[in-house]
Amino acid sequence: MDEAKEKCGIVAVVSKKGKPAAPVLYTGLLGVQHRGQDAAGFVLYGDGEFYEKRGAGLVLDVLEEKDIAQPHLVGAGHTRYPTTGTIRFLEIQPITKDGLCIAYNGHITNFGNLKEGWESEGNVCGAECELVHGMLLGELQKGEGVKKAVSAMMGRLDGAYSIVGIWKGEVFAFRDPHAIRPLVYGENEDYVVFCSESCALDSNGIRYAGSVGPGQVFIVGEGGKMESETLNNKGERNCMFEYVYFSRPDSTINGKSVERIRRELGAQLVRESPVEADVVVPVPDTSRSAALGYSQESGIRYSEGIIKNRYIGRTFIMPTQEAREKAVRMKVNPMRQVFEGRRVVLIDDSIVRGTTMREMMKMIRSCNPKEVHLRITCPPIASPCFYGVNIPTYSELIINRKSVEEIREYIGADSLYYLSLEGLKKVIGDGNCFGCLSGQYPTEAAREQAEKAKRS
Repeated sequence: MDEAKEKCGIVAVVSKKGKPAAPVLYTGLLGVQHRGQDAAGFVLYGDGEFYEKRGAGLVLDVLEEKDIAQPHLVGAGHTRYPTTGTIRFLEIQPITKDGLCIAYNGHITNFGNLKEGWESEGNVCGAECELVHGMLLGELQKGEGVKKAVSAMMGRLDGAYSIVGIWKGEVFAFRDPHAIRPLVYGENEDYVVFCSESCALDSNGIRYAGSVGPGQVFIVGEGGKMESETLNNKGERNCMFEYVYFSRPDSTINGKSVERIRRELGAQLVRESPVEADVVVPVPDTSRSAALGYSQESGIRYSEGIIKNRYIGRTFIMPTQEAREKAVRMKVNPMRQVFEGRRVVLIDDSIVRGTTMREMMKMIRSCNPKEVHLRITCPPIASPCFYGVNIPTYSELIINRKSVEEIREYIGADSLYYLSLEGLKKVIGDGNCFGCLSGQYPTEAAREQAEKAKRS
C-alpha cells in the first residue's frame, strides 16, 4: 500500500482510590487501536507481582474477560504496528523483566551502535524494546531512582520515544528531549492515565490535562500522588504527521485539536490553490476534516464519495505490486452518483509511492467524472523517517523520481497540488519535525543516517 505506518500506541493507568486499573487500561488500548493492529498486551501490578497478557492480533482478540477482571491497581499497555510484514513475539509489548515493565513507542536512531556496545558487555538484544528496557533497568539497579535513571538513558539515546512503565509499584512516563512521538495525560477522582492520544482519555471519561513535555518525566505513586521534572529539553519538535495523518481527529495532542488543524489544512489548500468544481470528496478516513475545511472555505459542496471496507486487513504485505493494486479495489469503492458528470476536488493527506492513488483514480475515472482535481494536505514526502514512521527509502518515494507534473500524469488527475511547507507551518506551527519533507532532522544520528541513505 501507499500508506505510511506509525509504530505503536501506549497507555498507563494508576488507580487513586482502590478501583481496578484493568478496565480503564483495556478501554484506553481500544482508544489507541488505530496506532497498531498487529499485536497488543497489558501488564498489571499489585502486591509485588505482575500479571501479563500479550499476543498477536487486536486488543479484542488478545485480552479476555478474565484479564479485564483482575484486581490490580496499576497497569501499562501497548498496541503494535510493525514496519515489516512479520511480527516477532519478543517485540510484543509491554516487556517485563526483573521488576521493570515498559511500553515503548518510537525508534532509537542510534540503535545499531548501542546494540553493539550492549552485546559486547555480554547482553542479548534482539529488539529495540529489549535494549531500552535493559538500559533503563541497568540504571535503576544502581539505586538512584527513576529520575536519574531516565536522565542517564536520555543522554545515550538518539531518536524519538515516548515510554510508560512500572517500577516498584509506581508508574512513570516520559518523552524524548524533542517530544517527537506524542504522549498526553489526564486524571479524574479515580484514576491517572497516560496515553498516546487524548481519545483514550475521552473513552474513559477522564479529563485531558496536557501533554508530557520534551525530556519531561512523570512519576505517579500510591493514591495517584504525582510529581514531574524536565530532565533534558532540547526544543519541541513534534512529528508533523501526527496532525496530518496518524492521530484520530477527536484527539488533542501537544495541546492542539487534530480535527481543527485538519480543517484549517483544507482551508489553506483553497487559499493556495483554488479550483472551480462541483463537489469536494475526501479519501477516507483521515482526510474528512480537511475536505470539510476545503468545502467551508471554498463554498463547494462536500460529499462522501468513497466508501471504505473496514473488514479488509493490511495489503502492503501482498507479494506483488499487481496484488497490492487489486487489494485497493477490495478496500475502497467510489460512488458513481457522486462522481458522474461532475468536477471533483479529491482531498487526501499524502502521497508516498503513488501506487494506491493511481489505482484509486482508475476506479474514480470509471465513474465518468468531468474533472478530478487532487489536493494533498501534506507537502511532498521527499525523505525517509528515522523516528519510527515506515516511510520508504529515497528511491522509492515518488517525488524523488518524478516531477509534480509527471506525478499528476502517472496518477491520472486533471490537476495536482501539494500544500506548501510554508502553509503547513502556518497551520501547525514551526516547532515540529518536518524531516521527511525538508530532509532536516533534529538529532545527530538521524542526520548521519540520512547522509548514508543518500549514498546507498
